[in-house]
Amino acid sequence: MSGINRRNMLAATSVLALLGKEAWAQAPAAAPAPAPKSNIPDTDWSQFGGNLASQRYSPLDQINAENFNKLELAWKFNTDSLGPVPDAYFNSTPLIIKGRIFTTAGMRRDVVSLDGATGELLWSYRHDEGARLGTRGGPGFGCSYWTDGTNERILFCTRGYSMISLDAKTGLPDPAFGVNGILDLRLNNDQEIDPNRGIIGIHAPPLVVRNVVVVGSAPTAAVKGYLRGFDVKTGQRKWIFHTIPRKGEFGYDTWIKEGQAEKAGNVGVWAPMSADEELGLVYAGVELPPTDLNGTERHGNALFSESVVALDIETGVRKWHYQLTHHGLWDYDIPCAAILCDLNIRGRVVKALAQPSKQGFLYVLNRETGKPVWPIPETRVPQGNVPGEWYSPTQPVPSRPPPFDRNGMTEADLIDWTPELKARALAISKHYKLGGLFTPPAFVEPRGVFGQFLLPGTQGGANWPGGSYDPETRKVFVYSKTRMESVGITRSPQDPNRMTQAGLVTAPNTADPNGGIFGSAASLKGGTTRSFAGPNDAIDAPIVPRLLSIEGLPLNKPPFGRITALDLNDGTLAWQVAHGETPDFIRNHPRLKGVKIPRTGQSGILGTLATKTLVICGDAGVFTDAQGRKAARLRAYDKKTGEEKGAVYMEKVQTGSPITYMLGGKQYIVLAVSNGYGADLIAYRLPG
Repeated sequence: MSGINRRNMLAATSVLALLGKEAWAQAPAAAPAPAPKSNIPDTDWSQFGGNLASQRYSPLDQINAENFNKLELAWKFNTDSLGPVPDAYFNSTPLIIKGRIFTTAGMRRDVVSLDGATGELLWSYRHDEGARLGTRGGPGFGCSYWTDGTNERILFCTRGYSMISLDAKTGLPDPAFGVNGILDLRLNNDQEIDPNRGIIGIHAPPLVVRNVVVVGSAPTAAVKGYLRGFDVKTGQRKWIFHTIPRKGEFGYDTWIKEGQAEKAGNVGVWAPMSADEELGLVYAGVELPPTDLNGTERHGNALFSESVVALDIETGVRKWHYQLTHHGLWDYDIPCAAILCDLNIRGRVVKALAQPSKQGFLYVLNRETGKPVWPIPETRVPQGNVPGEWYSPTQPVPSRPPPFDRNGMTEADLIDWTPELKARALAISKHYKLGGLFTPPAFVEPRGVFGQFLLPGTQGGANWPGGSYDPETRKVFVYSKTRMESVGITRSPQDPNRMTQAGLVTAPNTADPNGGIFGSAASLKGGTTRSFAGPNDAIDAPIVPRLLSIEGLPLNKPPFGRITALDLNDGTLAWQVAHGETPDFIRNHPRLKGVKIPRTGQSGILGTLATKTLVICGDAGVFTDAQGRKAARLRAYDKKTGEEKGAVYMEKVQTGSPITYMLGGKQYIVLAVSNGYGADLIAYRLPG
């Protein structure tokens, strides 16, 4: 315990005694060394999305197209010692305020504070929850910051669903908040939740607006995912919004079968949120009820599932809502924070909200009213044949911008690198149901179809990192994953009169074809996903259910991962590029010897960063370069054209979204990286 002075040891010990459980705060022996003096002002990154509008943008341009390739590793903070095993999927987005970095990290979701110039540990906090269970493990997406100008607090949600408020200077819990700094989020939730075995949690950081902290949830089917606002100073509950309306509340009648709203669970807000302080509104994206693909026990549109909901920050009163998917059967819940932006539409300033989605659409709404900025007509969609299912006759389909990824799967989307591969892909597809977006999951019976091809898959499209927005050019930049799945509904083995999901099967992941962490549904939602590749999918082997590959190659065409720029001046697609190198297993595949293949990109879950001139994003997977190094790259694209301007070596792949800041006259880019066996927070800056 060297480097900890006696005063801070006594303070930490008093906290242990006060809490009656293991908690650890390590305060610095001295203040961090001041950064070198500079005439360039320091900048902060004080929200998960950069600001409350979730724009993930910075006007900094010290790092630009001319010097990006000169970036050097400034420092690295390894998280492997934070928890009983190394972190395999470090997906936190750090904050930096006044030169100090704050982030959750490690398998136990500790909080650490680092010097932004050196990466030196200033303090760390660990909370031992014992047997308390949660739905979302690992480090989570990060923490939040609040200040009244004097006091500073770091707030985060634990794996077991408590919220803790720490003093940003010392890392010690704030005794005025909750009980000794800890607020049990299972309590005061308008329902009974078992203190240990009630399975509920949250990955996303709480959203702090004014003096209100808004917290969502990601529960199981047995718990309702209500949204709440708390006093940021005391932890006292200010309001609660019932995402599943109670009888007499608005939206209850959209659950059209008696008693289903009362029995339903989940419908939580698991993704990050955004807010407009001036309008006094918080914007929350709500997920769907159980089960993701089977709606036989939740007839109707079932508000507020798969809706963007605008709530009054102070009272939680609903101001408007917009449902992106009616009676969802595809797990197209709203995965990320809406981007808030001011547009000029035909000479009129529109306060807008741009919501990226798993289905590959950007839904652009007036954030004051919830009305579409461009028409989003209700479009007739196919109906299914699952016994007892209820189908919405229409779905809202944006007229603009165009989709940023493929939506729907047809024969034209099948791999065609060689005639043999195309023939095999066509032969496999004859056993499955194909169709456009919103084609319902297939009914799977003996001697029937194996399932339905779903593209985008249940993870998107876009996912929790969301997109970035340039307020100067009014462009949205979003990474999306093009990875198909097979879905289906079958009869329950226990009760043939009830329906159940036939199991989710994914095509090989181009970032990690052996089935690792990158893009695993289990890493996000506690679900089970299976990825098949190997000798059983040989090109001349019998076609059997649930093999969505040909000797390891995905059935769908690339790009497997892409970055798209959407122009919100007129709702058009500005540019689109494949993101990431072609993976080794494709470049070196014996079936593709002598075949020229354009860059395929890689499938994963990634966030972009927009600066004055660049769009920056790291690879989702590794590849072997000309020097024989197997690693990833942090890439920079020209913001106007999408042309790649630089690529910097990374030992591990991007798993958290990058941020940037100026400190001591130097611009830094910081992001979380992992390789399945450990994780780091790394910082780049220019030499000298």
